Amino acid sequence: MKGIVFNLLEDAVSRNQGADAWCDLIDAAGVSGIYTSLGSYPDEELLALVNTSAALAGSTPADVLQWFGRTAMPMLALRYGELFKGHGNARSFVLSVNDIIHPEVRKLYSGAGCPNFHFRDDDAGRLIVSYRSPRGLCRLAHGFIEGASDHFGQTTTIEHLSCMHDGAPACRMAVDWTP
Repeated sequence: MKGIVFNLLEDAVSRNQGADAWCDLIDAAGVSGIYTSLGSYPDEELLALVNTSAALAGSTPADVLQWFGRTAMPMLALRYGELFKGHGNARSFVLSVNDIIHPEVRKLYSGAGCPNFHFRDDDAGRLIVSYRSPRGLCRLAHGFIEGASDHFGQTTTIEHLSCMHDGAPACRMAVDWTP
């Protein structure tokens, strides 16, 4: 996992719970806690931070990942505003992830292992998002979609249709943006 993800998590935790919360979380999770944006770190360290955060909050790792994704999007918009330009809504932005956003991530962060997304519309006009990654961070993707919707001033409803955590080959979400 690239260090930028850890840096975003640090910012999210610190903004939400105060500056000492990140240090407390690092200690409780038993991870190194030193992450540079360009560095690569074991996925297990992120999972340890998420699992520990969930345990401390009386929540689930899925809820922490979703919160993190939603909370990180405004920070991403500040740091990488050029990736948001040319998009008038969250749907357009989300659809650009494979063609614009992830190639830029790979340029900035050599060796980044980005997830793969497939998109299609269903008969009800919802966007069906298929997520596939060995990391299984579908709830992070869910949170990123919510955060993108917040960024563009839209309301979204996301329904999970299938999940890799339940044995499906990919996670599938139906995303509906309220006009």
